[in-house]
Amino acid sequence: MNFLEDINKSIEVLQNGGIILYPTDTIWGIGCDATNAEAVSKIYNLKKRDDHKSMLVLIDNAVRLNFYVQEVPELAYDLIELSDKPLTIIYPQGKNLAKNLLAEDGSIGIRVTEESFSKTLCRKFRKPLVSTSANLSGNPSPKNFREISKEILNGVDYVVKYRQDEQINSAPSGIIKLGVDGQVKIIRE
Repeated sequence: MNFLEDINKSIEVLQNGGIILYPTDTIWGIGCDATNAEAVSKIYNLKKRDDHKSMLVLIDNAVRLNFYVQEVPELAYDLIELSDKPLTIIYPQGKNLAKNLLAEDGSIGIRVTEESFSKTLCRKFRKPLVSTSANLSGNPSPKNFREISKEILNGVDYVVKYRQDEQINSAPSGIIKLGVDGQVKIIRE
C-alpha cells in the first residue's frame, strides 16, 4: 500500500468514527476525528485511560488555531514558528472540539505537525486529529512501530503501513502551557 492509499483509507475510517494508528512528527499515535466525542471515547477505552486526562490534537496549519481555540495568545505563533522540534501548546480554552477531549479547565493541547503523513492527513481530512501515544495508560510510550503492543494494534480500526519499518527511536513533543494573561509554563522540554 502506498502513501496516498494509506491517507485515503485513514480518512474513510475517521469519517466513520473509527480510530487509527498512524505515524506523527513525534511518536506513533492513536488518532480519531477530534470533533467526534464517540470516537474520542473509543481511544480512552482502548488506552484504559481516565477520560479526565485530556489528549492533544494535531492540525496542519497554525491558521486553523483560531477555529479551535477561544483566544490564541500572539506568543503562540512566535513559538510555533521558532521551535526547531515538535511543540505542543496548551491553550486556555478549546472550542469546536469534542467536549471529552478538553481538560477539566477547558484547555486543549494542539500541535501543528510538519511530518508529511500526519500533515497530509489533517489537510485532506479537513478536521483536527487526536494524537495520543500508542500505549496503554501507565506503560511507556513506544519509540518506534515495533514496540507497539498487540493490544493496541488489535484495538484500532486501521493501522497505517507508511513508516512502519523505520528504526528511529522517536520522542514525544515539548509541551508549553500558555495563559491568556501571557503566562508561560514549560510542562515538558
